[in-house]
Amino acid sequence: MARGQELLRPTWEYSEGDIARRLPSAAEVLSRPADAEMAQLCVWPVPTVLVIFRPWSATEIDFDVDLRQLQGQAGVDTLCGFLCAIGRRLGKPVFMSAEGGSPPPVLGFDPVADRVVRLADPEFA
Repeated sequence: MARGQELLRPTWEYSEGDIARRLPSAAEVLSRPADAEMAQLCVWPVPTVLVIFRPWSATEIDFDVDLRQLQGQAGVDTLCGFLCAIGRRLGKPVFMSAEGGSPPPVLGFDPVADRVVRLADPEFA
């Protein structure tokens, strides 16, 4: 995906627990009671790649990407394009950590550089 190119019309599905629902506003999702079923938004930026978002709070939304779905340069381009699209839309950095979410992040979108940058060596993160 070329620099500056946005992902177009990804496929998505929103659910709470195991029940698919209409996509609510961010305010609705973030104001749900703490004991409510887990909300998640499944997004397919391309048909072969699934990204699962889990909103915890207004400042923390985790997401998972199965790196096995990202094959070759096309996979790298898809991941970087997706991180860029999120970061540009939010106007904020987007960080990606190794599985388990343990810091430090290994790569992320830098809004100042307007690109994805390597932040740490995954072997030492």
